[in-house]
Amino acid sequence: MIVSRRTTLAALAATAVLALAGCGKKEADKPAETAGPASAPAAAASEPLKVAFVYIGPVGDAGWTFAHDAGRKAVEAKFGDKVKTSFVENVPESAADAERVFRDLASQGNKLIFGTTFGYQESMLKVAKEFPDVKFEHATGFKTADNLAQYDVRTYEGAYLAGVVAGKMSKSGKMGVVASVPIPEVIRNIDSFALGARSVNPKATVKVVWVNKWFDPGKEREAATTLIGQGVDMLMQNTDSAAVVQTAQEKGVYAFGWDSDMSKFGEKAHLAASVITWGVYYNKVVEDVLNKQWKNSTTWWGLKEGMIDLKGFNAVVPDDVKALVEERKKGVIDGTAPIWKGPLKDNAGKEQLAKDQVADDKFLHDIKFYVEGVEGNVPG
Repeated sequence: MIVSRRTTLAALAATAVLALAGCGKKEADKPAETAGPASAPAAAASEPLKVAFVYIGPVGDAGWTFAHDAGRKAVEAKFGDKVKTSFVENVPESAADAERVFRDLASQGNKLIFGTTFGYQESMLKVAKEFPDVKFEHATGFKTADNLAQYDVRTYEGAYLAGVVAGKMSKSGKMGVVASVPIPEVIRNIDSFALGARSVNPKATVKVVWVNKWFDPGKEREAATTLIGQGVDMLMQNTDSAAVVQTAQEKGVYAFGWDSDMSKFGEKAHLAASVITWGVYYNKVVEDVLNKQWKNSTTWWGLKEGMIDLKGFNAVVPDDVKALVEERKKGVIDGTAPIWKGPLKDNAGKEQLAKDQVADDKFLHDIKFYVEGVEGNVPG
């Protein structure tokens, strides 16, 4: 089973510099004869928890890695001098590069290390065995170990809410998605966008152009231009740059930011953004480690936990549309209006969920089909 995330940015060299500041150990005061050895543990206890983050792309000012780094900064803001964070950006998923970085970070005294892309999974498993006293956290994978946990965010919930807005505001009823790589996570997001749109406009259709990369502004721009040429007036993306929003601005159509607010790249085009707040999870993990309560769990959080939301609404979005989004959001959170509920068919007419059947997480993790309204076939 593959849940997701992040293909290698081949054009980016793995020569990123660690954002590490020096952290010297405090020398214990020489104890009095009656003090015994208690001073050494006291000195150790005063040292901050060293926490490191490994990123697939550049931090930049928008997108997936930018959102993760905002989470790192949230940890610093919450815990202050109790922690010392660092990061390495532009680390490819190749075993040689990823293993080297994770091993170096563990060797430098980091006791909690986050890897933020699916392709790091095997490298993290290998290095975790070498450093059993270090806690490893891997984003979007499915394997755990004694000192390796998994975490992810329900991005499909944000995609669904964006679809509701698109369905209400599209004049043509034609929407487009610039998609990254054809894995269940991305297909699930495309489908959820379509489900949101068709919940308010049953005739809405969604076209998809795949770029087969997570971050490639040039290809993302080409894909957006192609979709606009096919008559779409609403664009969603599952890629990392702001090129889609910028293209929408230039061509006079609407778009949605992804992973972070991208409104500054196209103020007129940007209707809203599906924003991930990684700090919600990162703060909990750091607190668990500090309190010696960390567990090698698998976590998938979303709207209910405050980890995903549709934010940054454009002034052109009517109040009734924003109110509808809040209504749908409440229904997802309290379970009264689940996104994936039958009867539901794929775009070939095959029933995927029976009437009143609600998809469980296994079903969602394994999605490899387009729902009704999405045109074309899933690659492969």
